[in-house]
Amino acid sequence: MENIKIVIWGFGAMGSGMAKVLLKKKGVEIVGVCDRNKARVGKDMYEVLGIERGERKPVIINPNIEEVLTEGCCDVCLCATDSFTKEAFPRLKFALEKKVNVISTAEEMAYPQAQNPELAAELDKIAKENGVTILGTGINPGLIMDLLVVCLTGCMTDVEYIQAKRVNSLSPFGPAVMEEQGVGLTVEEFNKGVENGTLSGHVGFAESVKMIADAIGWKIDKFEQQMAPIVTSVDRKSKYGFAAAGNVAGVNMTGQGYVNGEVKIDMIHPQQIEPEMEGTYTGDYITIKGTPEVNMSIKPEVDGGLGTIAMCVNMIPHVINAEPGLKTMIDLPVPRAIMGDMREFIKRK
Repeated sequence: MENIKIVIWGFGAMGSGMAKVLLKKKGVEIVGVCDRNKARVGKDMYEVLGIERGERKPVIINPNIEEVLTEGCCDVCLCATDSFTKEAFPRLKFALEKKVNVISTAEEMAYPQAQNPELAAELDKIAKENGVTILGTGINPGLIMDLLVVCLTGCMTDVEYIQAKRVNSLSPFGPAVMEEQGVGLTVEEFNKGVENGTLSGHVGFAESVKMIADAIGWKIDKFEQQMAPIVTSVDRKSKYGFAAAGNVAGVNMTGQGYVNGEVKIDMIHPQQIEPEMEGTYTGDYITIKGTPEVNMSIKPEVDGGLGTIAMCVNMIPHVINAEPGLKTMIDLPVPRAIMGDMREFIKRK
């Protein structure tokens, strides 16, 4: 039985992290990597990862996706680029038209019909025309503040109100996330960024709210979200970010989904680099009022970087098995760690 073949598009924190996990799995192999970072281009993937290649074939990092991703070259493309559906669309379209299944880390792709219904419909159409599947996933959106909420409602006869709260560290994430959150900016720069839309903060509240609502049958008539700076009183440094004392270490995001004019879904998400330096401890919390009431607490938080990497890797068999088209996490089997031979999870068509 042939190995499942994977191409990774984008070899930053997430893409390289997925590679490290995949190299420990059985029944799967990485056959190509595309990345434009000059420090990585032309190097063997194993050298960049600091892993012994052994008898495995070299995988040279190539900046030209046309040379890496060709029709039939792989089973799945892990696309670890972008956060927004509009920006990711050309890349996703390219991969789908090569008749390759796609898993995207772009946050808005977790439920693109929330804010980009036309692009979602187009991706669904392209995927079906080429007989492949596309999924957007990650830790959040993708699991903690949406799919896990949906699963917990399964033991309830009635749902009245939902609150999902994630207190997390941004430290594992790469430069793109630091920029989106405003890490290192002055408060004045942060406020200007919020006003002119150059700061995105957490991307995915609209997607998570819509996913939950659609899953349980609520009709969202209004969605709102807010951004406030988290200012540090001490210098904080992570692998990809730095915030001097008095500047912004992260963002406190809040969001609300209204049903019939009433807030039914509350999202609370303060996130920052090195939160423990000022006594903030991470965690994931879900409160669902109804019958019976559900309260869930995970402390500390599920690691955001590793969680996103794991979600993408663990969904590979489900995406291969799925019917062609655009899928979301509420369309596919529940995620689970793949500890055996990944090929054994594939249903032969």
